[in-house]
Amino acid sequence: MSSLFGVPIDVAYQLVCWIAAVLGPLLGGLAAAAAIIVFTMAVRLLVLPLSYYALRGEKARARLAPQVQELRRRHEHQPQRLQRELSALYRAEGSGMFAGCLPALLQIPFFSVVYRLFLSKTISGRRNALLGHNLFSAPLGSHWLSGPGPFSVQGAAFAVLFVLLGAVAVFSLRAASGLAQASQAPQVSMSAQPSTSAQPSTSAQTEKLMAVLGRFMPFGTVLMAAVLPLAAGLYLLTATAWTVTERAILRRAMSRRGQRD
Repeated sequence: MSSLFGVPIDVAYQLVCWIAAVLGPLLGGLAAAAAIIVFTMAVRLLVLPLSYYALRGEKARARLAPQVQELRRRHEHQPQRLQRELSALYRAEGSGMFAGCLPALLQIPFFSVVYRLFLSKTISGRRNALLGHNLFSAPLGSHWLSGPGPFSVQGAAFAVLFVLLGAVAVFSLRAASGLAQASQAPQVSMSAQPSTSAQPSTSAQTEKLMAVLGRFMPFGTVLMAAVLPLAAGLYLLTATAWTVTERAILRRAMSRRGQRD
């Protein structure tokens, strides 16, 4: 384990163990699993301001996307002119080409620490005691195909995890689909213009490919959980469910704020 994350992971480990000890009298054997969920939610709450600014930047880029596409089409063979026009557009809108990217990047260290906490077998040279606890008789350090295998109590715990991750992925896709339809509604007049080329452009093909991949990416969490320890899968479920709920609430709040303004 690198020294860069060693101290934060050790601190996070002590916090999760403390939460588990507090919840122990109430939840008994489920205290460790509950502590993982509580700690994950606490971390997500801590980085909520970064999530807000990242989503705001994402919405700004989506709002400017039609104008950016038009500029790219108009100045396709004039890269310097295109750069000047894009800079002027973002400056006029009080945004930036990479708006929201920095807040998103700043969240990575937080998530890396939490992820490695529930993945590492040892913490500061000591056995990770969290992975020795159980969730309905399934060790938090177990893998889907290890030990008794998929057709066991352990396998049943993973099966429930897979179903819940799949449900979160479906909700995520529905939310993304609704957002895409809303953002494309005002662009109908632009897309209705006749194309000057008989063949689809490279950018159009790329967008179609990304759209197809985007439909399957949310379900990648199920594949990840199939190869991760149960503790890491539990963290993954909590984090993805939080993300879907958080983005829905923030988008609604931003929309109401925009209507008032």
